[in-house]
Amino acid sequence: MTVLVTGSRGAVARTLAGLLRERGLAVRAASSRPDGPDTVRCDLTDPSTFAAALKGVTSVFLYAEPSHAGAFTEEAARAGVEHIVLLSSSSVLAPDPEDNPLAKSHLDAERALDASPIRSTSLRPGSFAGNALAWSWSLRSGRPISLPFPGSHSDPIHEADVAEAALAVLTDPGLGGRPYTLTGPESLTFAEQIDILSRVTGRPIPFRQVTREEWKRETAGHIPASYADSLLDWWQSGDGRPVELTRAVPELTGHPARTFATWAQGHVGDFRADHPSPGR
Repeated sequence: MTVLVTGSRGAVARTLAGLLRERGLAVRAASSRPDGPDTVRCDLTDPSTFAAALKGVTSVFLYAEPSHAGAFTEEAARAGVEHIVLLSSSSVLAPDPEDNPLAKSHLDAERALDASPIRSTSLRPGSFAGNALAWSWSLRSGRPISLPFPGSHSDPIHEADVAEAALAVLTDPGLGGRPYTLTGPESLTFAEQIDILSRVTGRPIPFRQVTREEWKRETAGHIPASYADSLLDWWQSGDGRPVELTRAVPELTGHPARTFATWAQGHVGDFRADHPSPGR
C-alpha cells in the first residue's frame, strides 16, 4: 500500500504522513512546492503534475481543491487508486453551500469524488483550533484582537485528531466509503477561546468588539470581500448558538478529541511577542 499525501506542507498532512510511516506504510508526500527530495510535485491546480504523483499509488489523502478535481480522479482511476480520503469541511452541510464561497469549493470537490468510480471518504471538520493563530498577529503588534462576534460558537478541533481520523479510514477498510463530520470536544465562543489562551500563556489577551465593516476594512489586505462576508455570516449564525458536537473523532481514533486548551499548550510560543510571524 502506497499513500499519496497531498498538501504535505500542511499541519494535518505532515502529521498523517508521520503516522502512516510509523505503521510501516509507504508514503509519497506531495506538494505544489516540494521542499525536499522526499516530496514529489503535485499541484492540484495543474493536471500535468497528476500522473507522475499518482503512479503506483493505492490510496490518496486529498485536499479540497475543486478546480481540477475531476481530472485528478480520472488520473487516479487510471493509476489504479482504490480509495481517496478528502479533507472537506462541515460547511457543506450549511443550508446554502452553493452560495457560500467557503463551502462551495469543498462541495465541488466532494461531488467530483462522488462521480468517480473510486471509493471515497469525506472528512468534514468544522473549525480548526489552529485558526486561533490568526490572532497572534494582533498580539505581536500590541493591538487587541478585533472580534465582530465574540459570542460566536465554534467547535475547534486539533489538527492531530483530524490526522488520526484520516489514518483510521485509510488503514481500516471497514471505515471508509462514507462522510464523517469531525468536531472538537466542546463548543466554545471566541471570547472563551481567548480566555483559555490567556490562562495557558500566562498573559492578558485583550480583544475589542468591532462592526462587520470595521473587521472587513482591517482584513481587506488578505481576505477577499466575498470570503470575508461568508465568514461574517457564518460567525453571526453561531452567535450565542452552541455547535452540535459529534462523536466521530473518538469513534475513529479510540480516544476523546483533544481540547482547545491542549492545542493552546502546544502553541504557547506562537503567542509570544518575540515569536516570528506565521509563515516566516
